[in-house]
Amino acid sequence: MLSVIIVAAGNSRRMGFDKLLAPLTKSRPVLSHSIERFLSVEEVREIIIVCPGERYAQCSLEHLSKTPIKRVDGGAERHHSVRAGLDALSPDSTYSAIHDGARPLVTPDAILTCYEKAKETGAATLARPAVETIKRANASQQAEESVSRENLWFMETPQIFSTELIKKAYQVVEKRDQLVTDEVSALQLIGQQTTLVNSPCFNPKITYPSDLKLAQKFLTHDD
Repeated sequence: MLSVIIVAAGNSRRMGFDKLLAPLTKSRPVLSHSIERFLSVEEVREIIIVCPGERYAQCSLEHLSKTPIKRVDGGAERHHSVRAGLDALSPDSTYSAIHDGARPLVTPDAILTCYEKAKETGAATLARPAVETIKRANASQQAEESVSRENLWFMETPQIFSTELIKKAYQVVEKRDQLVTDEVSALQLIGQQTTLVNSPCFNPKITYPSDLKLAQKFLTHDD
């Protein structure tokens, strides 16, 4: 059974407004698009949305799907929100996909590709290899040295794990009061490797206004 946790509890400090409620197409907000991408995947059996109630009220989709959808409150940090999502999972959950609510362009095919790899290895994530030149800068934003991009990857979501494995990792996160910014980092705490799946789709995380405009153009062209 594949469960999905969509993390959407952030306050959009860098955006300056609620990016998750910003419209992409036909007044449907970013978060609605992210949810709909998983609703279209037949293997998904439940979706947990971690976000404030007032945010969810503006993009509720229960009437559009037979897939059970549940909302829970998030926490002060991302890993607290993921923990809340894990606590809300059905006892029947065997695999859990954790996805950023601000990644509305992930495709069903990409989700399934990652899921199949997770079933093989226990832990998999969408990612993309670094192709740009990378520099390390000083505090004044002056380039100091080049960084080899060999074997460097940018992490994306969903990140999919056996539910037993990700819960075990988060027990360690909680016990150590560890700050982790993604679930691959949580798995590393228990010595578990995660297989990187080269993302086959345009799957950016909307962080700045320019990201939103690019996503809007992409969806308009795609439609």
